[in-house]
Amino acid sequence: MSAVYQLEPPTEGKVLLTTSHGEIELELWAKQAPLACRNFVQLCLEGYYEGCIFHRIIKEFMIQAGDPTGTGRGGDSIYGELFKDELHSRIKFNHRGQLAMANAGSKDTNGSQFFITLERCDWIDRKHTIFGKVSGHTIYNALQIAELDTEGDRPVEPFPKILKAEVIWNPFDDIVPRVTKKLEGDADDAAEKKRRKKKEVKKLNLLSFGEEAGEAEAELAQLAKPKVRSVFDAEGVDGGGRMAKPGSAEEAAAIDADAVELARTKAFREKMRAKLAAREAATALEAAGEGEAGTGGREADDALAYEGDKGGGVG
Repeated sequence: MSAVYQLEPPTEGKVLLTTSHGEIELELWAKQAPLACRNFVQLCLEGYYEGCIFHRIIKEFMIQAGDPTGTGRGGDSIYGELFKDELHSRIKFNHRGQLAMANAGSKDTNGSQFFITLERCDWIDRKHTIFGKVSGHTIYNALQIAELDTEGDRPVEPFPKILKAEVIWNPFDDIVPRVTKKLEGDADDAAEKKRRKKKEVKKLNLLSFGEEAGEAEAELAQLAKPKVRSVFDAEGVDGGGRMAKPGSAEEAAAIDADAVELARTKAFREKMRAKLAAREAATALEAAGEGEAGTGGREADDALAYEGDKGGGVG
């Protein structure tokens, strides 16, 4: 194992993550992966990762974090867009503790999310940018996070999280952190917008269906944005937590599962469109002051609300 480490180039840069399960010290390859390292260092300096949870855990493989929304679908780079991969012949997934960028399942789709490997995993070489590694005994804190209980690949509450990200050695002297904290006036404006939005929802006057419509719109917005994945994504992992081999029965099952999920998503969208159309029709009838039509509208709303509860939405 020592020979493996000797092949790697020297690191330049160091970040200390203080997590809910102890410290994780990260050494960076700033020369070999300057885009990823600059992105990571600047986000750390701006406090971007503080409060982020480790939203994905696949035992004996990796732990993933870096999404402020905690959903696996969020996170932005400092460049304002996804940035390209940086691959190096002497830096590979040949030992545990490698720090790498998570992507959207294709090349050059890096944002803010990252993962730490827990075992050797050569099969993902040249699929993800490795820009650092865990230093010393702090790898055991990462392994401790990996032992937490999960539902699928998501940890159960209380979620493990990053409490603080401290840059110990900044290899980029020209980094200037952006202003990320809002002024008090901005906070007041945000509170006022929230109050207005709440009032607008109440104006729907459609019993429980009004709130359900709002939740449906939010869920549609989530479905519209693809989930940022690593190669350990659940669609490519069999029931035992191992990667499905190309051409195998597990891969065929994963492809079938994708088709079923796509059909469910389309059906969900159609149902939401129907509900929103019914809401608009009921609002128009109520505004027209037609008493009998208003009563029928309320009955239709009750039926739709029950149908929504029975359907359960897309999992």
